[in-house]
Amino acid sequence: MPLAQLLEQYVSLGIFVLAAGLSVLSFLAWRRERDGRMRIVTLGYAMFAVYGLIVFLEYPLLPYFPYATLELLEHGSALLILGGLLAFFVALTRD
Repeated sequence: MPLAQLLEQYVSLGIFVLAAGLSVLSFLAWRRERDGRMRIVTLGYAMFAVYGLIVFLEYPLLPYFPYATLELLEHGSALLILGGLLAFFVALTRD
């Protein structure tokens, strides 16, 4: 596997692990405090985690799915980043 692909794999795995951990912590904070903003933050982190997982699984899934389908899924999952950023904006602007 070329260096660029390895870098993409490791960074995506890091995004998944970190975002999933932060999502769990945000969920626990929401359960403790019942603040609606923490529920939105949990959703934002979950979107980042799903994005990281999709990008991480792209190369291992190549033997099982067509390349074009996986590329479309990877590039389309960037919408999750947009959704996560919008979720953080909503959480910041809520009273």
